[in-house]
Amino acid sequence: MRELVIVEAPSVLGLWPSGVEGLPEALRAAGLHDRSGAGWGGRVEAPAYDPARDGDTGVLNPVGIAQHSVRLADTVGGLLDGGRFPLVLGGDCSILLGNLLALRRRGRYGLLFLDGHTDFYQPSAEPNGEVASMELALATGRGPRQLADLEGRRLLVRDEDVVALGFRDAGESAEAGMQPLPDGLHAVDLDGVRAVGAAAAAQREIGRLNGGGCAGYWVHLDVDVLDDAVMPAVDYRQPGGLSWAELEGVLRVALGDARAVGFDVTIFNPRLDADGSIAARLTECLLRGLSARDGAGDTESEP
Repeated sequence: MRELVIVEAPSVLGLWPSGVEGLPEALRAAGLHDRSGAGWGGRVEAPAYDPARDGDTGVLNPVGIAQHSVRLADTVGGLLDGGRFPLVLGGDCSILLGNLLALRRRGRYGLLFLDGHTDFYQPSAEPNGEVASMELALATGRGPRQLADLEGRRLLVRDEDVVALGFRDAGESAEAGMQPLPDGLHAVDLDGVRAVGAAAAAQREIGRLNGGGCAGYWVHLDVDVLDDAVMPAVDYRQPGGLSWAELEGVLRVALGDARAVGFDVTIFNPRLDADGSIAARLTECLLRGLSARDGAGDTESEP
C-alpha cells in the first residue's frame, strides 16, 4: 500500500477569501493529520487574490490559477512518482486542475467527482466568474484556453473517464444557463445514487472507470455533496445531499480500490463551524473512508 501523504493547497483563487482557506488548519486541529498517520507533502500557497474579473477570459484570477495549478501539479506529481498517495486539502475546487494536471503529465487517468454541484459553468453563465463553479468544464477542455489547455495538453481528463456522483443542482444550473453535461460523461445525480444505494452506485461507477483505458483515477470531494442539514459550513448551500453514512460508504469503495491514486477535499468553511463540531465529524468521515485503503476500520457509520 502506498504511503498516505498530506498536501495543503488552501487556494481561494477560484472563489473568494470566504474562509475555505482555513480548511487544512481546521482538519489538522480535528486530528486528521495525526490520526491518519499521513506523511507531510508540503504546502502550496497561491498567488495573491485579485477581486477584479478578468476582461479577456471572464473569470477571476486566471493567471494565478494557472500558476498555482502548475506548482501544485509539480508537488503532487513528485509524490506520485515516489509511489505515494496524495491527500490534497483545499481551498476551493479550482485545486482540482493542478491535481489532474499532475496525472495528465503521466498518462490517461479518470476522475470520480463527488460534488453537490456539477461545476460545468461557462464564464458567460457564471455570475461572479468563479472557477470553483467551472472546474469540471475546464478539466474536460471547455472554457478559456488559459485554463482549459494547461501546458498545451488540451484537456486534463476525457469525458468518458469522468463520473460525477451525487449532485443535486440540475434545476438551479439549467435556470442559470449552464452548458449541459456532455453525453459521454457519466453523471448520476442524488436520486440516482439513492435508487441503488450509495456504496453500490460507487461500486458500479468505479467499475466504469476501471473498465476503460485509464491507468487509475483521482477522487475529488467537495463537501457540499453532503446534506445541508449536516454540512452547513459551505458557502453555496442547497437543501438535501448525502448523509454521513452514505458518503463514508462511497469513500470506502472509492479509496479502497487499488486503482485510486489520490484524493482531494475542498470547500469546507471553518468560519461557519464555530465550535469545531463539523470539522470533527468530517475528520471522522475522511478517516473511515481512508481506512479502506488497508482493509481496516470496519466501524459502523452513524446516519
